[in-house]
Amino acid sequence: MNFNMFKKYKAFVFDLNGTMVNDMPYHIEAWHKKINQLGGNLTLEEMKHQCYGKNDELLERVFPGKYKLEDRIKIGNEKEAIYRIEFKPFLKLIDGLDQFLQIADQKNIPMAIGSAAIMDNIEFVTKNMHLESYFKAIISANDVQKSKPHPETFLKCANALAIEPSECLVFEDTPKGVECALNAGMDCVVILGEHEADEFKHYENVIHCLNDYVGLATILSN
Repeated sequence: MNFNMFKKYKAFVFDLNGTMVNDMPYHIEAWHKKINQLGGNLTLEEMKHQCYGKNDELLERVFPGKYKLEDRIKIGNEKEAIYRIEFKPFLKLIDGLDQFLQIADQKNIPMAIGSAAIMDNIEFVTKNMHLESYFKAIISANDVQKSKPHPETFLKCANALAIEPSECLVFEDTPKGVECALNAGMDCVVILGEHEADEFKHYENVIHCLNDYVGLATILSN
């Protein structure tokens, strides 16, 4: 990796869960408990592969036609409350991200968050970690009609930043998130956590798979 990897991009767009904070195990476990309480009978591994998109979409995938939209939203909010309580004692940014955000901000690179999380969860991270000043736009589950891998989330980020999609670099951690970036015409850096690098090798928009932001912060600072 070298600084040239950043030269073609004018903006950075970040997913939240698993990309900025290593909280996916907590989301998976919270959903696993909730889904099985409702009679879903999924293994933890099966639950892992369902954890993408908006909460109401996830519930419709697992329980097609069983719950009305308002019920799916209520169930999702109950799950999110469990997640925030269980994860808060362990809340911290992925290594190197704080420095990376500081350097990008100093270089006047506009940044956005594009997440399938509800706004309460996004603010749970940004406010507790004091990140609000870094982001010129935040697109949450509340702001889109179609969630990832549909490109609406990231396209709305680009539009809010007034930057062409092809000039935005996305940071993601899941195959569905990378697919969303691909559908939006954006390159992607993958932060590995719950997924292995081999799961991303067929995505032509992935420029790097990394464990954290430490090396990226060093490169961006040069």
